[in-house]
Amino acid sequence: MRNTIKEDMIYVKTVLLKTLGESGSEEIERMGGLTNRTYKVKLSNGRVFVVRIPGEGTGELIVRRDEKVSTELACELGIDAKLLYFGDDGTKVTEFIPDAVTMSAESMKFPEHIRQAADIFRKLHSCDIDTGVPFDVFDMAKGYEEIIFKNGVEMYDDYENVKEKVMGIKEEVDAVCDIRKVPCHNDALCENWIMSGDGKMYLVDWEYAGMNDGIWDLADVSIEASYDSMLDEMLLTEYLGRKPVGTDWKHFLANKLYVDYLWTLWAKTRVPYDGKPMEEWANMRYERLKNNIKVFGAV
Repeated sequence: MRNTIKEDMIYVKTVLLKTLGESGSEEIERMGGLTNRTYKVKLSNGRVFVVRIPGEGTGELIVRRDEKVSTELACELGIDAKLLYFGDDGTKVTEFIPDAVTMSAESMKFPEHIRQAADIFRKLHSCDIDTGVPFDVFDMAKGYEEIIFKNGVEMYDDYENVKEKVMGIKEEVDAVCDIRKVPCHNDALCENWIMSGDGKMYLVDWEYAGMNDGIWDLADVSIEASYDSMLDEMLLTEYLGRKPVGTDWKHFLANKLYVDYLWTLWAKTRVPYDGKPMEEWANMRYERLKNNIKVFGAV
């Protein structure tokens, strides 16, 4: 396992030589990434690329061949940067988005950015393509539970009670809402939205993409960018092309619960690798999950 920046530099140059036939770089800069290591690489000829190296332990959680399928679809739809290389181990090379700015919770609240996000989701969800990549929230939750218990990570005392409430809400929503499986990103963190210099938004990092309820993606943005009810309504209206009604809200709020339910468990699987910061991140999501269960009950 490559675990130093120096080793990463050597590996990045090797990948670029394999991909582009050249490795002469003027500048290699570490970028963000919650679990992976990502580098911006400027070559001596002026071309700029992004190289993503999978983080330790991600092989337990991500099927790289599935990620490749979803990444290729996103590129075909023009909602992600051009893909140049995708290795079996998940190493990825893409073109750098010119004058790229990573979005934040604050910038994702701008009306124009909400509109663009809704447009990207509508384009993805309505492409009428079955990627064959599953993203079943509750099957994944079971898998994460198994990893948590296998690794001996401490679970919350009230977890089974909270889980029972989430499953009850799922049963209620499934009975009244039209739920269709479509290609979804499934991890629309603010950091996964990029604005180019010409004002176009892109959605990057398709590790968790797969066939899911499209409303999950909208709920995910709402959760990650801390939208209030007014911004939630703006997002739903832009996406649906009409004002949301009662069942739309029930469907949306349920998915906000599912988002925090799943990613709380995901974060728990990462605790052995990432330590206290990931534990605290899980705790934050878990408390929000419990609060939103109360909100759902008042709808």
